[in-house]
Amino acid sequence: MPEQKTIGFLFIEGFADWEYGLLAASAVEWFGARTVSLTPEGRPVTGISGFRLTPDRSAGVEENADLDAVAVIGSDQWAGKAPPDVAELLNAVATRGGVVGGICAGTLALARAGMFEDAGHTSNGRDWINGHEAGYAGDNNYQDVPHAIADGKIVSAPGSAPGTFALAFLKTLYPERSSDFAQMRTLFAREYAEAS
Repeated sequence: MPEQKTIGFLFIEGFADWEYGLLAASAVEWFGARTVSLTPEGRPVTGISGFRLTPDRSAGVEENADLDAVAVIGSDQWAGKAPPDVAELLNAVATRGGVVGGICAGTLALARAGMFEDAGHTSNGRDWINGHEAGYAGDNNYQDVPHAIADGKIVSAPGSAPGTFALAFLKTLYPERSSDFAQMRTLFAREYAEAS
């Protein structure tokens, strides 16, 4: 049986509840992953819905030496005046060959950490990301698309794309499981096939 992989989900105050559910549940249900919730200081945070999340641990590097991947979940606070600095964690995961992903405003944390310097990526729009993090390393690698992008071990997505974020993230983490992804994509897409 393959080794169980551990994915950290990084949340901050005001996190977007819809952005992590498909990824977290699919990782556990389909791939047997272990998921852990992180906040910058290990304190509880409240999502946009008002639901309160008590994390498993902080975003400290030493505490997260077991992570095979980390997903930064969006919140308006990433675009605020004093967003948390999580570059050390993201760089630690990337340096050991792990997957680093960001969705919606979570992509700002990746930009600040230099994750996009050599990686094609997307976010909530070219003007949006440049408006919040002008001149970030790799801004010329931006791709203005409505779905997630994976380039190497870096995964990014606009906030409107939690389905393709889940798929791209898991494909990057489990490249040997390609047959499962066609099935997942079909399952995720079914709700839109007949929607009017």
